[in-house]
Amino acid sequence: MKQNIGSVERIIRVVVGVGIIAAGAFYQNWWGAVGAVPLLTAIIGWCPPYAILGISTCKTEVKAEA
Repeated sequence: MKQNIGSVERIIRVVVGVGIIAAGAFYQNWWGAVGAVPLLTAIIGWCPPYAILGISTCKTEVKAEA
């Protein structure tokens, strides 16, 4: 499983995930559990829809030719 989420997007997903979980806890609503999805994808660095669509926000290494 190759990582397809870049570092900036991972930070954004953590912030959004924690925010959704906090809002769910504040309003005592089960929708806070939805925040686990962006949080989990940020932790593992892999997003299934990105993999299906061939999207990657990771920086690619440029290989120099010798």
